[in-house]
Amino acid sequence: MSGTVGDLSPKQADILGKFKENVKDILKPNHDDYHLTKWLRARDFDLQKAEAAIRNDAAWRNDNNVDTILEDYKVPEVIEKYFVGGICGRDKEGCPIWIDTFGDLDIRGMLCSAKKQDILKSKVHLLERINNIFTEESTPERRVEGLVVIIDLEKMGMKHLWKPGMDMMNSILAMFEEHYPETLKISFAINAPRIFPIIYNLARPFLNENTIKKVHVLGADYKQVLLKYIDPDQLPVYWGGTKTDPDGNPKCPSLINLGGDIPSSYFCNVLNDLDGFTQVDIGRGSSLQLDYEITVKRSVIRYQFKTDGFDLGFGIYRRTRNKRQSAGDMAAVMASERVNSHLVPEDGSFTCKETGTYVVRFDNTYSWTRGKKLFYLIEILEPDVHDLDIQDDTISELSNSSDKS
Repeated sequence: MSGTVGDLSPKQADILGKFKENVKDILKPNHDDYHLTKWLRARDFDLQKAEAAIRNDAAWRNDNNVDTILEDYKVPEVIEKYFVGGICGRDKEGCPIWIDTFGDLDIRGMLCSAKKQDILKSKVHLLERINNIFTEESTPERRVEGLVVIIDLEKMGMKHLWKPGMDMMNSILAMFEEHYPETLKISFAINAPRIFPIIYNLARPFLNENTIKKVHVLGADYKQVLLKYIDPDQLPVYWGGTKTDPDGNPKCPSLINLGGDIPSSYFCNVLNDLDGFTQVDIGRGSSLQLDYEITVKRSVIRYQFKTDGFDLGFGIYRRTRNKRQSAGDMAAVMASERVNSHLVPEDGSFTCKETGTYVVRFDNTYSWTRGKKLFYLIEILEPDVHDLDIQDDTISELSNSSDKS
């Protein structure tokens, strides 16, 4: 049995009855069986876990004034204008369709322009609007309670691996899972680039198993698949339908925010959060070498660092022998350059095409008068797509592109 209203096993129906009795002190008029079974399905009908979750949600909603957020909170302009996504229509069962052009999101610009708290509140604001759509469009004959999400990963690249940005996106996912259970009906990821397995592996811990089962990574024929679920007049031309804006734009930007680079005039934040960073003093005329054993091809070395007062050399090498080597004896996979990490924090990532020992090297050998104070954070990210529903041609394309690059 699916665990939805009208499709409950005797055991599930019994658990629902006990659940209603246990949490009756926090229930509101709109908390009907449809609402309660969402919490139960999200916790696999574990009564104790579902009760803990819904009570935690009630406290969170009270503490954050969620019930009045649509009236009391104004989403900041930069988020309204540049955070990607929008509802373009309804699927064949009447559920809203959200298209998200994640690759167009300027996550660095967003975090330089908006507080984390405002970004999270804007997503709560959005999800409350979507819940209102569910309520308004439900009828006695048809209950609307799920969102169809199409995530277009075109243009997604290394810039999206920026750690503060990924941390922000994962905070959104965690909030979604914790407070809006079973809101996702089905999700389609399209135009997945070869870096997608890395991004997915970072996000996976924040998704429960029920959500993961609803995510489908489509191949080159994704338009045909989408049209099995969505009528052409409800899907923009760009993604395989017949819908356009009044001016003929095939992406329907009047409905879907397409993001783009955020103008620096919005910037207000400087990255000063050094939580998790390692601090070290590099003496004058010396260097710091950090060894990392890479056992999976296409793993990514993600780095962030800053220095106090002066510049520093930075490069990445791969050992050619099974012992410690000087920089000149190793293979330079990212040539060392002096960077102004004292002016602007440095961050980036490098994809390891081969396995082996990689060496991240901070170079101060050129400075015979000054030592440098360094703050760094380095992570090794391995690809992992083993538990996703990925079409065979898609995973083949990802693998082939990885091998050829």
